[in-house]
Amino acid sequence: MNLLRKILFPFAILYGFITSIRNYLFDKGILKSTLFDLPVIAVGNLSVGGTGKTPQIEYLIRLLSDKYKVATLSRGYKRKSEGFILADAGSNAEILGDEPFQFYQKFPNIQVAVDADRTNGITQLLSQNEKPQVVLLDDAYQHRKVKAGFYILLTSFGDLYADDFMLPTGNLRESRSGANRAQIVIVTKCPKDLSVKQQDEIRTKLNVSCSRKIFFTFIDYDDYIYNKEEKIAVSEVKNESKLLLAGIAKPVPFFNYLKYENNECLTFPDHHHFSDSDLEMIHNKAQNRKIITTEKDFVRLKDSELASQLYYLPIKSTFISNHQNFDATILEYVKSNLEN
Repeated sequence: MNLLRKILFPFAILYGFITSIRNYLFDKGILKSTLFDLPVIAVGNLSVGGTGKTPQIEYLIRLLSDKYKVATLSRGYKRKSEGFILADAGSNAEILGDEPFQFYQKFPNIQVAVDADRTNGITQLLSQNEKPQVVLLDDAYQHRKVKAGFYILLTSFGDLYADDFMLPTGNLRESRSGANRAQIVIVTKCPKDLSVKQQDEIRTKLNVSCSRKIFFTFIDYDDYIYNKEEKIAVSEVKNESKLLLAGIAKPVPFFNYLKYENNECLTFPDHHHFSDSDLEMIHNKAQNRKIITTEKDFVRLKDSELASQLYYLPIKSTFISNHQNFDATILEYVKSNLEN
């Protein structure tokens, strides 16, 4: 913890007090939460960014979209638009935000919407001719004006909420007790070989009630890189000089997966909008080398002057064990909610 964060400790206490009062008012019904008459699954975290929400939402889409009409609803972070927008053929990353646009491009059989006001967003989705049967709320754990029927809380292996503190001293948006709203806690970005003993130690540290299920996942990288026209095996490019480009919260694992001594790595802020000067700088550094980026960055860059040498590496969230239990829990919630 750096000196400035230590100095700001009194503000963290105040911020924690304010968020605790807010949660108390929602818990007691003094502040209104809207409960919708369909399954609503909220995925989020207690901390600021970098827990792997996008691959977890994609996991749920794959699990549910063959059986149900699924919609995702995000706020569309850093989009250059306002209000409710339902993705269509004219949408792009600037209109929707990078992650929702990624959902729209990868999963053409679902509805993708953005709205900072999640209550209005769901209401608008339900007013469409094609109404969703399930709504997935992306990064909405603290958006308590909607009462989701099911909450999934994510926390990173290397940055557990149990080891963190309130903003601005730490990175928590609310106190650790907020974990008690979740039916499922997923520890993301774990080592693939995380032992049962280590898992049990983390369960003890997180200190959630026995009624809440805890799962462990790792980031699984694809065997291929892709662009608009082709795919190339990672094994073919791993030992060649290339430019690695990432505008995500925690890019080190991405860089390490493609590690080679002659690589050059460029890091930009999360959700970065690339300017003309950025593109020129990237082009000059890359020369005639391949540029490999994340899928989230690719949706912002695929139509730029870099397109001819630009590739992306997909990722997915994979359970270390017991994914059948997770799948069954989600499917049972959706099925029973629709039946009732």
